[in-house]
Amino acid sequence: MKCIKYVILIKRYIFNPDPVPTEKKYNWVKVADSVNELDWQANNMCIATADGKKLTLARHAGGFFAFAHKCPHASGIMADGFIDAVGNIVCPLHRYKFNMETGRNTTGEGYYLKTYPMQQREDGIYIGFEERGFFSFLQ
Repeated sequence: MKCIKYVILIKRYIFNPDPVPTEKKYNWVKVADSVNELDWQANNMCIATADGKKLTLARHAGGFFAFAHKCPHASGIMADGFIDAVGNIVCPLHRYKFNMETGRNTTGEGYYLKTYPMQQREDGIYIGFEERGFFSFLQ
């Protein structure tokens, strides 16, 4: 499978050496009619289901964030953690910290927390799931 991937990438570079970056496209899924409808915990996080996936939602400094339900390290439930003073989400099991916007691990362990774009619109709260094409594994 890796050989096929590299051959396709090489062909892509040869035939299009200066590719134009493409914008990510999202399927937007409504999770609630309003922010107040969500079951927020005292730690400013809640669990929501969208597109068949459980997600953790957080509110911090006037913004809303959506990310994976479980920690990529040991599957701790992220909604049971907390948001630290600089705005990182902290896993309740081993205190690994992640940036809520990018999902990057900020304590140096090298893990990545899947994040999702979140929009508050007039008619509700939406989570964006990246559209996947047939060859999306190449990107």
